[in-house]
Amino acid sequence: MKASTRVRFKRSDVEVTRLGMGTAPLGGLYAEVKGTDATGALERAWTAGIRYFDTAPMYGHGRAEHLTGDFLRTRDPSESFVISTKVGRVFANERPGRPLPPAALQNELDPGWHNALPFREVFDYSYDGIMRSFDDSQMRTGLPRFDILYVHDIGTLTHGDQHAGHWTALTVGGGFKALTELRQAGNIKAIGLGVNEWQVARDALEEVDLDCCMLAGRYTLLDQGAAEVFLPLALRRQVDIVAAGVFNSGILAGGKRARPKYDYADAPEHIILRVARIEAICASYEVPLPAAAMQYPMLHEAVTCTVIGAKTESQIATNVEWFEQPIPPALWDALRHEGLIG
Repeated sequence: MKASTRVRFKRSDVEVTRLGMGTAPLGGLYAEVKGTDATGALERAWTAGIRYFDTAPMYGHGRAEHLTGDFLRTRDPSESFVISTKVGRVFANERPGRPLPPAALQNELDPGWHNALPFREVFDYSYDGIMRSFDDSQMRTGLPRFDILYVHDIGTLTHGDQHAGHWTALTVGGGFKALTELRQAGNIKAIGLGVNEWQVARDALEEVDLDCCMLAGRYTLLDQGAAEVFLPLALRRQVDIVAAGVFNSGILAGGKRARPKYDYADAPEHIILRVARIEAICASYEVPLPAAAMQYPMLHEAVTCTVIGAKTESQIATNVEWFEQPIPPALWDALRHEGLIG
């Protein structure tokens, strides 16, 4: 499988490469990233033929959008690319006439950002909030258009007992209406959800015609929770699935760590042991664990592409190598035989 192979979405005029570059690391996820390193990573992805770039206002509180936009604006106009960003958060600072919600109302799952921009996030899934987020992202990237807008982090996993209010803002408050208006006007080509839980994506399909869904960490070697209900539903509705978070926050990327991350937190012991079993089977077939983690979601016909975050040129090069490495079908059979994948 080639990282640079292009495939068109089923419901919209969007053509992504099978491997996309996620830019959360460029926002300083878990560690500081220099601007020169970020540009080098983007340049290496471009050289490798990657033409799908995903960003979000959350990533470094706007920094990743600035860096991604600065890079893409320098590309040859004849070289087409796809860019997605996300809505649901706006960024501001408190000032006279504009008090901000207390920190307790902010995202408790926010992993923290190194060398982020000095703004605070405020969740807003209303009509006006979606439109403002879209406008702000255009200003930060300097790009005249986006191809995909994802509603970011809606759901109880992120918001807990605040979810109902945010969901009402999306439905009754016109958030979904804003997205469909932008799509109808040609400002964007596709709309979707970018979430860490498949259940809310299922619920969204009852409210609006989604083109795609970025599902983070919910169809991986460690979590196939979306396989029974949501992925078949996506196939029936012709909703393209973009697999993200395939390393489940890092533990499936391999390497020695004092305590690997799983779903944005320190991995529990039972997950560490499960990964060790998967890695041992991969090793018996001479397949690196991260290569299996990147390619496993692509086995499902509902999954159109995989997006991987990276912060350096070398990480991009390694990711492309893992994505393109041949994997014998016997490996997947062995993992199924051990009950490690469905």
